[in-house]
Amino acid sequence: MHIDLVRVLDMEGTSTRQFRNICVFCGSQLGKNRDFVDAVKNLGKVLAERKLHLIYGGGSLGLMGCVSIAALVGGSQVLDIIPQALARGNLTGKTVGEVQHVFSMHERIANMLFHADAFIALPDGLGTLEEIFPIASWAHLNLHKKPIGLLNVNNFFDELFLFLDKAVECQFISQATRKIFVSASTANELLDKLKTFVYEPDAVLTQIDWTVGERMKRKLDLTLRL
Repeated sequence: MHIDLVRVLDMEGTSTRQFRNICVFCGSQLGKNRDFVDAVKNLGKVLAERKLHLIYGGGSLGLMGCVSIAALVGGSQVLDIIPQALARGNLTGKTVGEVQHVFSMHERIANMLFHADAFIALPDGLGTLEEIFPIASWAHLNLHKKPIGLLNVNNFFDELFLFLDKAVECQFISQATRKIFVSASTANELLDKLKTFVYEPDAVLTQIDWTVGERMKRKLDLTLRL
């Protein structure tokens, strides 16, 4: 699936923001503490209660299975976006909801950005960090204005927040960039914060026009067709 950058940015510019499809980043492990499982199942339940739909990385294992099954059982629509390589060999368990296969990890994240109205990262390891930081970086670069939340179960992300604060202190990132990340310890509180989030762009980076190359490509495609 080709992601039309102009379309994504045009949607970002509309005055009425949609808050219906929530992309959740989490892993195929349950973790050591039962509190993680309970919090993630509750997130799926709350999404359904609020009539929100779930987008996630696919499968039924670990915390991914907990959130997707809870959301589906509660009545939410669930979209699995998963690379074909991971879908083979039953590496991710059973299918939950509708499946969209992609070719690469990058295409997976780009499709998640296209479909989602907001993002939530759950406690996990490298996979979730690999997903949440590109989304945050693209927000920093003014590619999108969609809110990004971290469900801070048992203070799991506290050290990550310390790292971000240190990066601000050392002037590697701006305070505006630090504010990209929203956090809360419960699903309801986090969703409330995401819904009222106001994007504050870095003043320098607002000068970037990401649609130039895409519009030129469209013009070239039209010329070639003619």
